[in-house]
Amino acid sequence: MIAENLARVRKSIPAGVRLVAVSKTQPAQAVREAYAAGQRDFGENYAQEWRDKAAALVDLPELVWHFIGALQTNKVKYLVPPAGGPRVAFVHTVDRLGLAQEISRRAQRTGTPMRVLLEVNVAGEASKSGCAPGELPALARAASELPGLALCGLMCIPPAEGDPRPHFRALRQLRDGLEPRLPELSMGMSADYAAAIAEGSTMVRVGSAIFGARAAQPST
Repeated sequence: MIAENLARVRKSIPAGVRLVAVSKTQPAQAVREAYAAGQRDFGENYAQEWRDKAAALVDLPELVWHFIGALQTNKVKYLVPPAGGPRVAFVHTVDRLGLAQEISRRAQRTGTPMRVLLEVNVAGEASKSGCAPGELPALARAASELPGLALCGLMCIPPAEGDPRPHFRALRQLRDGLEPRLPELSMGMSADYAAAIAEGSTMVRVGSAIFGARAAQPST
């Protein structure tokens, strides 16, 4: 079923858009099935779940991990181990300078820059993480100057109700107003990734359309 779902989703995604299969709360075996079907990019939301799952899948050499959940500063240590072992390739949810600084500090120890995206709360929802649009230019400037970080794009999650396209469009416009222009826009999930692609998304985060309904949320 996972392989069939992946094939269906891939047919709807144009070349140049990276499909991140959201495997949060899914067992390691589900990741193995998707990997066997050709999927290489996987997204996780919970730092300790990612740590345990990555250790169980260390034998998959081309697996690329994306961290796409809200991140506490004290959980960065799980994503950027000091030496050896699995590590996250992209963090999509940097929303404040203190978090960027902690990732920078730990990434410098590894000798490999961490690719990060800045999460923007485009709709100003109190229930969501993300920096305010007006705070983005200053955060982008500060993050781009930190050693050990490679700032590569922006990310957003639109409101659950209503048309998501204005929010995707707003994120693209924010990105286009930054200097230098960042290449990546992480936007779009199972229910709205087609709209996100139409508005310029370069990374879509698709979970239930690939893996089906999620299991219960683990501890972070």
